[in-house]
Amino acid sequence: MLRITEIKLPLIEAENIKHQDAQIKDALLTKLQIPETELIRFEIFKRGVDARKSHAILYVYNIDAEVKNEAKLLAKFKKDPHVKPAPDTSYQFVATQNNAQTQRPIVVGFGPAGIFAALILAQAGFKPIVLERGKQVRERTQDTWGLWRKRKLNPESNVQFGEGGAGTFSDGKLYSQIKDPKHLGRKVLQEFVKAGAPEEILYVSHPHIGTFKLVSMVEEMRNTIINLGGEIRFDSRVTKIDIQDQQVQGVTLQTGEYLATQHLVLAVGHSARDTFEMVYNKGVYIEAKPFSIGFRIEHPQNLIDRARYGKSYSEDILKKLGAADYRLVHHAQNGRSVYSFCMCPGGTVVAAASEPNRVVTNGMSQYSRNERNANAGIVVGITPEVDYPDHPLAGVELQRQLESHAFILGGSDYSAPGQLIGDFLANKPSTEFGEVTPSYTPGVHLTNLDSALPEFAITAIREAIPAFAKQIPNFDLADGVLTGVETRTSSPIRIKRDDDTLQSINTKGLFPCGEGAGYAGGILSAAVDGIKVAEAVSLSMAAS
Repeated sequence: MLRITEIKLPLIEAENIKHQDAQIKDALLTKLQIPETELIRFEIFKRGVDARKSHAILYVYNIDAEVKNEAKLLAKFKKDPHVKPAPDTSYQFVATQNNAQTQRPIVVGFGPAGIFAALILAQAGFKPIVLERGKQVRERTQDTWGLWRKRKLNPESNVQFGEGGAGTFSDGKLYSQIKDPKHLGRKVLQEFVKAGAPEEILYVSHPHIGTFKLVSMVEEMRNTIINLGGEIRFDSRVTKIDIQDQQVQGVTLQTGEYLATQHLVLAVGHSARDTFEMVYNKGVYIEAKPFSIGFRIEHPQNLIDRARYGKSYSEDILKKLGAADYRLVHHAQNGRSVYSFCMCPGGTVVAAASEPNRVVTNGMSQYSRNERNANAGIVVGITPEVDYPDHPLAGVELQRQLESHAFILGGSDYSAPGQLIGDFLANKPSTEFGEVTPSYTPGVHLTNLDSALPEFAITAIREAIPAFAKQIPNFDLADGVLTGVETRTSSPIRIKRDDDTLQSINTKGLFPCGEGAGYAGGILSAAVDGIKVAEAVSLSMAAS
């Protein structure tokens, strides 16, 4: 199989995909200088968009092609960087269960990392037990709506906790900048497609799924794990890890039930603060890590579309490419970096609290991305060395302080504090909304956000927004809305693990995994980390 890269073709309607296939075939034959009889088959490996020239936006394809006389063609194009052998992206199991093994591995948490850790272990025959503190995804969705519609928070079943993890209520982005030499990301996408995701996620450059599709996919993956001999328990919060002589021996649930295991995957999310405290108190090595804090910003999606597509903007372009997104970074004069985070085209700002009397925001989109507003986190990076140096869990305490203050600023009823962009830049309270209606439910209480974050963060964001407007005209739209606070950008801690065994550096049999443990950020990277940890557990169990 050959991989031919950088094949550029004009944009085309999705319903004309067969015509696009014909164009791709013609481009392949021209590039390889072969007759059609020598091309056996081809498939799209990746499709991106080149929008550097707004008047001439192009699709850019990487194509895998099977041809006759492959060696001859490789020799002919040996100096051409765009014609190379296609790498083998098929997944290979590192170990499988043997009949002598009686003890089962336990996976704590059933978000992306826990799902894929359990799935790989189940596929390899190890029959994992999954312990998820929250509820099944559809029950969890009802509880989440309870906060959004009725201001009623369930601390065990919400945006953060429950089947599918925090990523279930997000834009469902499935791309990452992690290094992936074993092509584990491909395995993740293939399993998602098996579970019902659209096949396009295998080849579009920035795939996303959206919340509604994720719900049914998570259910399908749960059933797959169960059918392979796995066991999944909901409403099962781990309250104690049994560690003897620096070796995990088992866990205790909130019911008092004890489960023995010497292979424990800790795949909790970035909001499992009580678990972080429990693990720290058991003597497991934890260190503080950087994360970011800020606000959600909302603009009319049409404003972002027109700015990003430029002269090519039209209803036709929107049908072909969908709602536009952005990625922005500004290095402020006070030394802080401000950047856009988890941008959600055509999405909504959602209430993401998991503890009573606190307010947290996040962004979410459906697959269609057709809501009226665009939103993104505008956040400032912070570090333990400078901002919370006193304790490994000091970042958690900082998050709690900011979220508690946001609850008060919002009126102490789970409304979020908000401010118009123009008023924020002028440092004056907002009193009424303009052309942008905020999407956050249960509601936004207008105020002055000046006290919502540390002074350095407010100063940096006030400097960054006008700077961003130089890249996206009207980004500083006076009637745009800022909603606070965004504090759960990533885990504030890292449960440090050995680079080779992926076990805790001071607790054998404990496998920190995914975003909560500090080793991922987002659905895809968390899922990939789940596979890596599952492989490490498989090797350890096969050797025991």
